[in-house]
Amino acid sequence: METHFDNMERAQNEVARERIMEDLKSLARDAEELLKVTAGDVSEKTKEARSKLASALERAKASCQQMEERALASAKDAARKADMAIRSHPYESIGLAFGLGLLIGVLVGRK
Repeated sequence: METHFDNMERAQNEVARERIMEDLKSLARDAEELLKVTAGDVSEKTKEARSKLASALERAKASCQQMEERALASAKDAARKADMAIRSHPYESIGLAFGLGLLIGVLVGRK
């Protein structure tokens, strides 16, 4: 039996996206440090490699920024949907919040 949860898939995608963002940022830091360390080397191969690395670093930074913008837009969209759901069903939302609060209070209050 296979169960399909859209929210779970979205959460897993978000975790994967965050890991990729962290990896890209780490890679960018390492590449910048490598560029600084090899700044004194004047050989032709080093200059060419530094040039390629610098252009790849700029592309990675641009991709990272685009991913952050998409994630922010997605979060805003989710907040808008939640707001619409709460506004269209206010009493159900209040009841659900009360019930969850009561359940959490009972669970925390147990010894």
